[in-house]
Amino acid sequence: MTRISRIALVGVAVLAVSASASDAKIRLFGKPRAKAQVSTSSSPEPVPYHWTQGAAPKAHLDMVARFGKVGLSPGQYVWTPSQPGGGETKIVVDLLTQMAYVYRGDALIGASTMSSAKTGHITPYGYWSILEKRPFYRSRKYDNAPMPWMERIDNYGIAFHGGVNPGYPASHGCMRLPMKFAEKLYGVTKIGTKVVIEG
Repeated sequence: MTRISRIALVGVAVLAVSASASDAKIRLFGKPRAKAQVSTSSSPEPVPYHWTQGAAPKAHLDMVARFGKVGLSPGQYVWTPSQPGGGETKIVVDLLTQMAYVYRGDALIGASTMSSAKTGHITPYGYWSILEKRPFYRSRKYDNAPMPWMERIDNYGIAFHGGVNPGYPASHGCMRLPMKFAEKLYGVTKIGTKVVIEG
């Protein structure tokens, strides 16, 4: 058998195997692969976080358990009328879902929609703490823009504050909250309050 005949024979064999591969679950390389299964589960697929330590997904589950809310509309928030007495306040931010959550100890006391950095700007992931608080402040970088209930977390001006909450990232890096929620948050935090930003 000539070399060309052998190549042609191998080519025909490859085509024959390829044509029947999906029915026979055969692969030329590696183990046989079963056909893709369609999920019949009613639970949602995990959200693809870039960086998370588990605080944001847990906060969402806590909101569902505490307030019976699966999600909130832009500008909406929930806040418990009775807050537990013990434990430090901490804030969890979820950039993926544009949500902020407030805890007192291990108990969720509030949750809100928010608006973080738009394309070209950054709201940074990581562990932070509140460095400065002012009930009213104006941005030195962005046209003297008002920042009511401002709580700064870094040395570059990234802060929580009340502002427009369109339901998508739209800020220069700050975390804009509904005005009433920003005021309530301001009332339960202090310098040093811990913040984690995931997304």
